[in-house]
Amino acid sequence: MAAMTTTAPAVRRSRSGRSGQAGGQQRAGKFTYFLIAIITLLSIFPLYWTLVSGSHTNAQMAETPPPFVPTGDFFHNLSMAMQRQDLWRALLNSTIVATVVAVSNVLFCTLAGFAFAKLRFRGSNVLLMLVVGTLMVPLQVGIVPLFMLAAKYHMIGHLQAAIAPYLVSAFGVFLLRQYLIAALPTELVEAGWVDGASTFRIFRSIVLPIARPAMAVLAMFQFLMAWNDFFWPILVLNNRNPTVQVALNGMGTGYIPQTAVVMAATFFVTVPVLVAFGFLGKQIVGGIMQGAVKG
Repeated sequence: MAAMTTTAPAVRRSRSGRSGQAGGQQRAGKFTYFLIAIITLLSIFPLYWTLVSGSHTNAQMAETPPPFVPTGDFFHNLSMAMQRQDLWRALLNSTIVATVVAVSNVLFCTLAGFAFAKLRFRGSNVLLMLVVGTLMVPLQVGIVPLFMLAAKYHMIGHLQAAIAPYLVSAFGVFLLRQYLIAALPTELVEAGWVDGASTFRIFRSIVLPIARPAMAVLAMFQFLMAWNDFFWPILVLNNRNPTVQVALNGMGTGYIPQTAVVMAATFFVTVPVLVAFGFLGKQIVGGIMQGAVKG
């Protein structure tokens, strides 16, 4: 009896210890923090090097070893960049283009994804295959007809030409379809129809709240894609009405390009995107994790 009474508390302690270790959060080791620090430094270094390059002249950056500390000449180089290109207008244009593209993709791709995921109509599989098949077509193949259409409707030189081809994406449709298949129960949609709700009411009241995490991810991807796009805007826009990529390209021309001026402008137009992601990144990651837990 004495042996049994002495071993029982030990068994309870061991069980509670195992359960607490399994249920609680495990602390990361020193190697994990070291690895995270290295990855963080490698990720930040290109941005820091842009700041350093924008703070010196071409001759200083050609020295061996090159300087590794930014100086106050950054603002001088930035003022020279603003004299060459209207960076404020370029920032505004890129914000308009990226925002419109992100919002339109979220709306149209969610509508199409819901239709392909939960609605039954004739030819849905064929249409889905056609939509997904467009992902295999390179953008360069459609450049000539797209440019001819933009010229026919007098959009060359205007922001509409940079927005129109990206109002909806096949990737977004497929992403929302796959997400809604797993996250949206068919019984929930059918219950809405039984209660007399229209399809649009079901989309507004049921689909949109459930699809919010995937919509946030799609909005982030499309915003960054439109902001960083260079190939199409350089064809349809000009230096009088540029996006940031067109403006930077205009500053890089010349017999001897002023790399420091271009780098200063590059750092200037990159900071707003980083600030926006700093404010919205937590909500986006939280929405992704919430959707993962629900799924």
